[in-house]
Amino acid sequence: MLKLSIIIPVLNEETCLINNQEKLKSLLADGHEILVIDGGSQDKSVKIANAIGCKTLITKASRGYQLHFGAKHSKNELLLFLHADTLLPSNAAELILQALTPTNNHWGRFNIKFSNPNLVFSVVAWFMNKRSYLTAIVTGDQAMFIKRDSYFICGGFPDFPIMEDIEISKRLKMMALPICLSDEVISSSRKWETQGVLKTIIKMWCLRLMFFLGVSTEKLAKSY
Repeated sequence: MLKLSIIIPVLNEETCLINNQEKLKSLLADGHEILVIDGGSQDKSVKIANAIGCKTLITKASRGYQLHFGAKHSKNELLLFLHADTLLPSNAAELILQALTPTNNHWGRFNIKFSNPNLVFSVVAWFMNKRSYLTAIVTGDQAMFIKRDSYFICGGFPDFPIMEDIEISKRLKMMALPICLSDEVISSSRKWETQGVLKTIIKMWCLRLMFFLGVSTEKLAKSY
């Protein structure tokens, strides 16, 4: 079976790495590669990633740059871009391989589910998954996966601190529509709980609108 290169950008994510360590160790034991790309953490993120057995690289703090840096230093034919606070299903590798086996399938994503079981988070997740399906735009917390050749043909992630997932989706969907798996990744609801669901939704849509209107991602990152 083809192996994954799993690329995780981090910045002060020691808690998430600790919470996710058993899943990561299991993936490593199955022969997959995990690259943790640290943007200059002040906590123990690097130490924990090394203890888990991940390949750890340190770069500047820009999520798009970190993701692309990881892709350039990876070795396997299937790339999976994973947020540190997102948990994969136990059979994620098999699902990705099956999804990308047809030659005309180039990339895809999972459905998202939030860690908080409250109904409001289930509703938000449903709308996020439906919007992604209808627009062919994949967000980073949906665990985007891409064939290596397709990734580099489209130019990879841009050096954006934010909206890098929107930009690469625009490029990739010109090549092919994403494979939208119904299987779920579990993403932390911490941001939504801290900032408030409605406030977070409004902020994200405002940021996207400004991005499409040409506002620089550096300015957007400050607002984010």
